Parts: sequence; C-alpha cells; structure tokens
Amino acid sequence: MNKIILSFTLLCIVCVKAQVAIGKKNVTNPSVSLEFADTENRGFILPYVEEISGISQDGTIIYDSSDKKVKYLKSGSWFDLSVDTTGNADLSIQTNKTEKTGAKVSIGTPTSTDGILVLEDSNKAMILPKVASPHVNIVDPAAGMMVYDTTSRQLAVYNGTVWSFWKP
Repeated sequence: MNKIILSFTLLCIVCVKAQVAIGKKNVTNPSVSLEFADTENRGFILPYVEEISGISQDGTIIYDSSDKKVKYLKSGSWFDLSVDTTGNADLSIQTNKTEKTGAKVSIGTPTSTDGILVLEDSNKAMILPKVASPHVNIVDPAAGMMVYDTTSRQLAVYNGTVWSFWKP
C-alpha cells in the first residue's frame, strides 16, 4: 500500500511541476521544461531517423541517417543544421529493430502523439547542455549531438564527422 501511495505522489509531483533537471538537483529557471547540468562535457543526442516523410510536427529536430545531417522542421520544410555532407553514424544498433510507437516521454500537458521526447509547455523551453568548446572538450561525440558552446556562445551540432556552429 505504501508503494502505491508513494508512486501516486511522485506521479502527481512530476505532472504538476512539469519541469525536469538532468544531472542536477532541480531546474533553476521557471521558464524551463528540461534543463541539463553544465558540469560535464556531454551533449544531447537527437533521435536517428531513417525515414522522415511521416514527420509533420514543426519544431522537430532529428538526425537524418539517410543523408547524415542534423535537421529541424519549420513550416513543413526541413532545414539542415549540419552544413557539412560528410556525416557518419553507426546505425547497427538500430538496424532490424521494431519501433515501439508508444514509447515516449512527455513533459508538460500531454497532447501530442508524435515524438519520443515531447516538451509540451506553451511557456517553457529546453536548455541544451552547456559545454565550453565542444569540438575540443567532448572526446568522443556521437552523430546527432547538440550542445550550447559557452566559449563562442552558439549552438553546436555534430553530424558524425564534423561540428557545425550556429549563431543568431
């Protein structure tokens, strides 16, 4: 009985708060859904997608394994964040696997049926892991990795071969 009460209490806390901290004790900004600790040289790995034709949610960010590029969907069109076309990824870990379409995590008020990690708050955002000079300090980056470069103050994405940097 105590386990049921504890499980229910934890579920209520997660649903009400709708904020998640990874690698740290709590989210430090009320406008954040998902926040990563910036104490380690690690990044956020995007899902590897082999077929993008069925994806329709604007704001989706993926690693397109067909052309080895990090892309995001805006107004129904895919935009390339990798720039370089020499990307490389080991897809052997997902080859011949059956997709579990119900496997997903939703942070916020669940409404979407798309995605594996869906941030659904209308007034909160995700803060990427912060890494100083990721091209130097991340020893073995994986294809589809994203971080915020604190040295040059810009988005950094890795396509499996090279880093691309984006600054507004």
